[in-house]
Amino acid sequence: MKKAKAVLAVLMASTMLLGLTGCGSDAADAGATGSAAGSESAGGSAAAGGSDLNIMLETPVESLDPQQATDGTSFEVIADFTDGLMQMDADGQAVNALAESYELSEDGLTYTFHIRQDAVWSNGTPVTAADFVFAWQRAVDPAVASEYAYMLSDIGQVKNAAEIIAGEMDKSELGVTAVDDKTLQVELNVPVSYFLSLMYFPTFYPVNEEFFNTCADTFGTSPETTLSNGAFVLDSYEPATTTFHLSKNESYYDAARVQLLGLNYQVIQDSQQALMSYQTGALDTTLVNGEQVDQVKDDPEFMTIGAGYLWYVSPNMAAVPELANLNIRMALTMAIDRQAITTDVLKDGSTPTYTAVPIEFAAGPDGSDFSGDQTKFSTVCADDATKAADYWSKGLSELGITELTLDMVVDADDAPQKVAQVLKEQWETTLPGLTVNLTVEPKKQRVEDMQSGNFQLGLTRWGPDYADPMTYLGMWITDNSNNYGLWSNAEYDAIIDECTTGDLCTDAEGRWARLYDAEQIVMDEAVIFPLYTQCNAEMLSSKVTGIEFHPVALNRVYKNAVKAE
Repeated sequence: MKKAKAVLAVLMASTMLLGLTGCGSDAADAGATGSAAGSESAGGSAAAGGSDLNIMLETPVESLDPQQATDGTSFEVIADFTDGLMQMDADGQAVNALAESYELSEDGLTYTFHIRQDAVWSNGTPVTAADFVFAWQRAVDPAVASEYAYMLSDIGQVKNAAEIIAGEMDKSELGVTAVDDKTLQVELNVPVSYFLSLMYFPTFYPVNEEFFNTCADTFGTSPETTLSNGAFVLDSYEPATTTFHLSKNESYYDAARVQLLGLNYQVIQDSQQALMSYQTGALDTTLVNGEQVDQVKDDPEFMTIGAGYLWYVSPNMAAVPELANLNIRMALTMAIDRQAITTDVLKDGSTPTYTAVPIEFAAGPDGSDFSGDQTKFSTVCADDATKAADYWSKGLSELGITELTLDMVVDADDAPQKVAQVLKEQWETTLPGLTVNLTVEPKKQRVEDMQSGNFQLGLTRWGPDYADPMTYLGMWITDNSNNYGLWSNAEYDAIIDECTTGDLCTDAEGRWARLYDAEQIVMDEAVIFPLYTQCNAEMLSSKVTGIEFHPVALNRVYKNAVKAE
């Protein structure tokens, strides 16, 4: 066992996060502290406060079902009231949560987790290994059709997950077993260096089967149809609501750690309205962007925090013949002035990005940032209007047209709409004969349209689910549910296979080199048009300390938060 752990420790070191120092110096001035693991906490100390924390959300919660949720907002709220086997510490490292301890087999293929004796659901039922078996089987069940099922197969490499998802085996054959009430055994196909970090991702959270069966069709749609084993309990919620509330869970095994009385969420999509609510004291924290940053940047309660998201444009190559033309795609990505978007529009510390994997997110075996060199793809991704016009001319000639109209779907949130307007202006100015129409939709509808292929261009984002480049590169495997453009490349798929199930899965340096090769293909083919790595410009009340901010999986964690009276 020690030998296996030593090997995996080397591989785990290759996926350690880098500190998000590229998001400006204001965070340090505001009292937020960074760490080598890429998280930041609103530091300081205050007397324990028995108060609600008032939190702004840009978008509504889409789902409170851990095996169905796909967005960061939903993940944050689910994690408020549910614990997994592991949790993140302040530095973003995996530490015990519902798992009191674990063992790893000599060959790195079998984890045995021992669940805390004092872990209980909010109805008094003990949390058991069977709760994890039921949840994980739901995640891979074709009847459930979880978009994150690949987290167990392609990413987690749980035994038989891929076959079950493909309908070739029954879900009961999944490599996860309840040895007894408090012992969970997980079998893997190959050693996975980052497996423990997956255990704090909501798709792997437990679900109590008996409770689920009492409300299967409405599970996760109200306080009555959710069950908590975490720091808070949902006591006010309905789908698409703009306000909802959670209260401290007194039966939580770590309740002494939780100082807040509750969490009061408010969905406010107009950034000016949100700032006004913050200034009146109705919010304790809110996002700001654009001109608002100029208004508040000197305020000691202002900070910029790395959010980890890569924003990009996805072209639908399968449904739009013109976008299947490489020169057209190259023209579109070359015509973007990313620096203008981050400096003149967002003003929140976000960084222009010219790679398929964002910056300051994953470090290699030698400790270097996987995407530290932002010029490595300069021949295929740069702010170059002259080259863009040349590609455009070639593309139109190949297609036998002189004009082109494209539609782009964009979220109804404030910042994406501003970015989309600038993209439209840049494209239409640089590329003669191009007209871009913007279709503004609620985020849920926009995601559904992109997943169904009902779009031409889509402005979207992806946040890292775990600290490895595969969280991005895995999206463009043939038939992946997040491969919106339906791009397919056999060489690319083969490289990813090498890095996940082939010989390279235990060769840290060799794997890293091949992941670079995979990224090169994505960029050469202009599969996406990278825009920027997001930082959040936030106002945080000086009364509040202890919120943990992370760029991976869960952006905000409130278990250690304190609000002074």
